[in-house]
Amino acid sequence: MSSGESGRTESASKTFYASSDDTKICVVMVGLPARGKSLIAGKALRYLAWVGISARIFNVGTYRRKLSPHPLANFFDPHNPEGEKMRWAAAEAAVSDMLKWFKESNGVVGIFDATNSTKQRRAWIHKTCTEAGIETLFVESSCDDEEIIMHNILEVKTTSPDYKGQDPEVAAQDFRNRIRNYEKVYETIDDDEKSYTYVKLINVGSTVIINQIKDYLSSRLVYYIQNLHIKPRSIWLSRHGESEFNLTGKIGGDSDISTRGEAYARALPGLLKQSGVPPGAKLTIWTSTLKRTIQTARHLAAETGYDKLEWKALDELDSGVCDGLTYEEIAEKYPEDFAARDEDKYNYRYRGGESYRDVVIRLEPIIMELERSDNIIIVTHQAVLRCIYSYFHNMSQEQSPWMEVPLHTLIKLTPRAYGTEEQRFKANIPAVSTWRGKGSSAKHQDPVDGTQPNH
Repeated sequence: MSSGESGRTESASKTFYASSDDTKICVVMVGLPARGKSLIAGKALRYLAWVGISARIFNVGTYRRKLSPHPLANFFDPHNPEGEKMRWAAAEAAVSDMLKWFKESNGVVGIFDATNSTKQRRAWIHKTCTEAGIETLFVESSCDDEEIIMHNILEVKTTSPDYKGQDPEVAAQDFRNRIRNYEKVYETIDDDEKSYTYVKLINVGSTVIINQIKDYLSSRLVYYIQNLHIKPRSIWLSRHGESEFNLTGKIGGDSDISTRGEAYARALPGLLKQSGVPPGAKLTIWTSTLKRTIQTARHLAAETGYDKLEWKALDELDSGVCDGLTYEEIAEKYPEDFAARDEDKYNYRYRGGESYRDVVIRLEPIIMELERSDNIIIVTHQAVLRCIYSYFHNMSQEQSPWMEVPLHTLIKLTPRAYGTEEQRFKANIPAVSTWRGKGSSAKHQDPVDGTQPNH
């Protein structure tokens, strides 16, 4: 867009993956318990929502819990006819709701999350979906790495609704017995299912087998899924230290950090240590190419010896002709643009610059690399962190551009099977507030919790 054009808003319903047809896909999870299926399903859902594709998980366990809230392992014994009957009823209810969602809610990707451990079950799902005009993509996660399996058992016994309020050791033993019952009948996807579209992830993606990928959306999903791993790790997020532009209320630019920003840069290694880096863990530091993030991370790199990478994709949202202006100046010079951005901040594109939607598109390779990586600390900018944070927390496009990301605060995110755990560590170093609420005056405001004074 030329700088002479007015800023504009794109259609909120527009997705990133234009398609000439109306492809609808059922992603069918396959695998024994404690192999990371729910983690993969949850990540795929967040990814799809993040890039603007309508998706929903249909977890058979949720339906089964309505019939049997806290079943013991023998419920899953293949020789238990009552348990078998209830589990089939749960699967049928989930599939029925999924087909209804595809038809009535214009769903694009439904994720059928269950063990789907027999050829009979998979054939039934494939036939049912095919008759409804829905493609199937089977995703099998298999693992014989005992350390990873034990970690996942620990994860499930502490987070699964099946074991809520139960003694952790009793829960772990029961869950192991449940796995043994599934092992009695488990059938991996093999040559007699070659007509299916599938991806097999073996030992956390150390080997990936892909078969019969037919459409663009499936190929994007498979590319994303094959970058995933289910090993435990954390991601740390921080804005740069307070900058000279922050002090004057200007947006964009490439200014240096302020005196207080430098104090935060010096405090960051201690803050990271306080957050609980696992003993012996290696982190990689990612920054943007702008001075304020590089300056903020330099002590962290020097004191820890961690590798540091600069990413152009992590640069702040490009504010085009408004770069270097205050919000008051933008409201005065471009009142219509200021109002349009307030109305639909996610889709509004600055004249000659970017929208939040544009930032998400350029961050997609960052997300792919994040999913491939172990422990990462990212030092970057407010809009970029909003986009990354919204991916991990499945935050709506309407909400994410307005969230507060305070200066001089380290955010630790730890992906779990049923969501992302978050901790925040605040440095005791004052900073201006750069947050402005929707529909407010063209000035930065004190955040809701009042922890960051406005200057």
